[in-house]
Amino acid sequence: MDIATIGVEEWLNVWEKSAKWDIAQSTIDSLTMGEILQLDGADGASFYDQLNKEKMNYGWIEGSPDFKQQVASLYHHVDPQNVLQANGATGANLLALMTIVEPGDHVIAEYPTYQPLYEIPRMLGADVEYWHIQEDRGWAPDIEELKRLIRPDTKLICINNASNPLGTVLPTEMLHEIVEIADSVGAYVLSDEVYLPLEDTDSFVSIADLYDRGIVTNSISKTYSVPAARIGWTVSNKEVADRIRTYRDYTMICGGVFNDALAVYVLRHRDKILARNRAIVLRNRAIVQEWIDQESRVSWVPPKGVSTSYIRLDIPIDDEQFCLHLLKERGVLLVPGSRFELPCGARLGYCASEHVLREGLSRLSEELKRFD
Repeated sequence: MDIATIGVEEWLNVWEKSAKWDIAQSTIDSLTMGEILQLDGADGASFYDQLNKEKMNYGWIEGSPDFKQQVASLYHHVDPQNVLQANGATGANLLALMTIVEPGDHVIAEYPTYQPLYEIPRMLGADVEYWHIQEDRGWAPDIEELKRLIRPDTKLICINNASNPLGTVLPTEMLHEIVEIADSVGAYVLSDEVYLPLEDTDSFVSIADLYDRGIVTNSISKTYSVPAARIGWTVSNKEVADRIRTYRDYTMICGGVFNDALAVYVLRHRDKILARNRAIVLRNRAIVQEWIDQESRVSWVPPKGVSTSYIRLDIPIDDEQFCLHLLKERGVLLVPGSRFELPCGARLGYCASEHVLREGLSRLSEELKRFD
């Protein structure tokens, strides 16, 4: 089996523990266990009261009924029985793609974005064509290009909504057009929705609520600030869910009793987490915008209320060389844009703690002055 290295993961695996000022991550400032336990207003008593009754066996293989119900409540038209627990959104994407894609299938993938959404179909033997995100369109794709790419035998369209690393969100009107195009040939649409927009929330629509052949992947890692739990999920129709069940048995069995209980607790108190995280997103984005306004070598398309962003860098060296020097000399971690096939820039994880963000940007400014 031949599969490409995931560029961003390879970079972080090597360098993230070397950073003092990490402004590369795409999670909204991860919660501590102490902060999580404060969510119920009783120092976590409700969490531990439940957990203390549980045997530390395999637990519910597909996710507990409480977990399935909590996830289903995030959508308008999802049957809890069609919610399946996965090992983060990464595992959810793998399960969904292994279930749908077969050798020779035609797959259209939004590009460039999160690499597994097009590399896994290629690994599985699909004919993958790119639906290009365009900078001059505010990092949005052109629906007319999708119409040109679609074929009678197209099996799947893959989108990342919101986009990693760009932080852009597909408008509802475009989602309806994607569904219409997919439905015209009976194609599935896989939407990685791990980044939930925290502004203009009423205008965001999940593909699960628009299309019977829509498949959603998500987790509590990014928007809910608990990547440590490694709990994600797939949402689909019954036919697809029944097929995913088989692949789950080969890849993960279960998420574990503790992780399931933690995910249920987090989702049950999501309103408090989302309020906290919305404040972080809006505050930190304003900090970055003020910084960019003063930096002649940096520009961006502001992210749409999500925790990941891409900054364009006007520098005379390649972005990987720049980011490595920035890390080694100033202790600041960014992900080179070339790791997302977006050269001459970097992923900025601007939803770090305010202190880390401000210090990281200050040191990034010092590094940029080398080219003045």
